[in-house]
Amino acid sequence: MTPAMMTELLPVRGALARVEFRRSARARKISLRIDGCQGGVVITLPPRASRRAGISLLQTHEGWVAERLAALPTAVPFVPGAIVPVNGVPHVIVPVAGRLGGAWIEDGQIMVSGGGEFLSRRVTDHLRRLARARLTALAAEKGQAARLAPKCVRVKDTKTRWGSCAPDGTLAFCWRLILAPEFVQDYVVGHEVAHLRHMNHGRNFWALTETLTPHRAAATAWLSSNGQALLRVG
Repeated sequence: MTPAMMTELLPVRGALARVEFRRSARARKISLRIDGCQGGVVITLPPRASRRAGISLLQTHEGWVAERLAALPTAVPFVPGAIVPVNGVPHVIVPVAGRLGGAWIEDGQIMVSGGGEFLSRRVTDHLRRLARARLTALAAEKGQAARLAPKCVRVKDTKTRWGSCAPDGTLAFCWRLILAPEFVQDYVVGHEVAHLRHMNHGRNFWALTETLTPHRAAATAWLSSNGQALLRVG
């Protein structure tokens, strides 16, 4: 990931927007994109490009940026009382005084022990653990069905991909998949397991995917409608 050079609050159509400038040695031109997780703008600068040139690009596309920012789903921070989906089922975050154990699921609630300053991290850590266990088990199940074995399964905080398959057989998934319904998880894992045999999206790849998961149409439609909202959780 290209490191942040600086982050500022800049006016976009009368409202202040979070704008992050990043310097990239590989960039050939200035680029601009919306950060769906943070609800801001990322401007990537080539080595010799100036911050002023980045602001000029932002101003040129100010209307588009304002529309995209306004269309972002509402952020759902991990705070007491927040409603967070787990496997597609709404759960409420409940702090618990005088208890140990970090965070755990109980009766449709995400229980969190300790001080309030630890709550967000503990909820995130617990959801990542759930995601790792769930997605690893699914990958093993589907790999066995296809006589394929991933080298390993990793859970990351990716922003643009729900899953990926590396040439060495490593599968990686976005931890926020644990927020989605189980049929969505099933499809994403089946898709990536199929890549262990076919590193493309050709006919044979899709044929194998269809044997590993029946949820392609429903899952892709769900992610198209709701995927951006998952990136705004936490």
